[in-house]
Amino acid sequence: MAKPPEDDLWALVHAERAALAEDLAGLSPEQWHHQTLCGQWDVEHVVAHLTAAASLNRWQWLRSMLGARFRADLHNQRRLQEHRGNTSAQTLDRFCAVINSSIAPSPDTPAYLGEVVVHAQDIRRPLGLHRSPGIDALTPVAEFYARRNFTVASRSNAAGLRLRADDGRFAAGTGPQITGPTLALVMTMAGRVPYLEDLRGPGVPTLRLRLESTAPEPPRRQQDDNV
Repeated sequence: MAKPPEDDLWALVHAERAALAEDLAGLSPEQWHHQTLCGQWDVEHVVAHLTAAASLNRWQWLRSMLGARFRADLHNQRRLQEHRGNTSAQTLDRFCAVINSSIAPSPDTPAYLGEVVVHAQDIRRPLGLHRSPGIDALTPVAEFYARRNFTVASRSNAAGLRLRADDGRFAAGTGPQITGPTLALVMTMAGRVPYLEDLRGPGVPTLRLRLESTAPEPPRRQQDDNV
């Protein structure tokens, strides 16, 4: 299957960031501190992380990782603190400033599209926001996730399973079948347990076992580190 041109992928990244910014503009102060599907991070942490991800080229990323001794969690926390504002409004302004950025540490553009898609849903689902990316954005992410472990263990999560979208062209793998919306397939490959309820088929129990065995610890009150 032909891959989308690079410029088309970046246009999708920019569009997904813009859609998320539109949703964020309507949030209350309390919602900015609502828990997300992304471990211990609340909405503001996830937004700052997305700003950081859109601001690092290869050498800046490598320098940050070297400074963190290749501890991805420390790298992420430092960059998050760098790009988080003093207020949620400032955090949103900083995110809006990078909506059209095409900066990335590597040429794996579907992975960076996936980062926006997944983290946007990490925010939306707990808040009851129902906007979903289009199939044109979801399909290249699903195809990339089925091929490779990159920022998430997506290929490992999907190993030995047949994944098939019921709303688009995505299909991958062999084994017990799992069927459902492309969004749910993307999110579960990314490890998000709540999206299992949107899937069906004999492979779902296997996928559930994998995700629940690696799910993050229950949310606790976030305390920022001074790093």
